[in-house]
Amino acid sequence: MSEITWEAPFCGEGNNCFRIGTDASGNAYIAVAGHEDTPLTDTHDALRALILEIKAGKADHLL
Repeated sequence: MSEITWEAPFCGEGNNCFRIGTDASGNAYIAVAGHEDTPLTDTHDALRALILEIKAGKADHLL
């Protein structure tokens, strides 16, 4: 597995912190901060699509 470059953690109020990372092979990763050894992984394009859908409000019902 390629080395993952992690972004700074994103933390909501009183919630777990999440980290997003990418590697040189074009994979993207999401993990709970402190548990980067067990990330959810997919392609960079899939991560981009997920972020765009969230920004468009398609996950608002989860709030």
